[in-house]
Amino acid sequence: MRLGHKATTTHLVVYLNHEATQDQPRFGLVVSKLVGNAVQRNLVKRRARAALHNRMSNFKPGDSLVIRALPGLAELDYDQMNAELDQAISLLSKKAGA
Repeated sequence: MRLGHKATTTHLVVYLNHEATQDQPRFGLVVSKLVGNAVQRNLVKRRARAALHNRMSNFKPGDSLVIRALPGLAELDYDQMNAELDQAISLLSKKAGA
């Protein structure tokens, strides 16, 4: 994601790129072993997928979004993770609009 925009919060780094050649938005998750053991990483991935599913209408066809989880995200509850994701998406929308 060398092109596009990046927003960083305490526990997330979110990258957004737009390619006109794509038909629908794409999403990717990066959850390294620094986040926790396998159970914690899978919990983070399930929560992130659910959060993205609820926000699909916020993205246009051609958007590529990559979410990178940082250490400590596994300790947050679902609502706290959603708040950080909303904060990052808000920062990205401001950057993309500028």
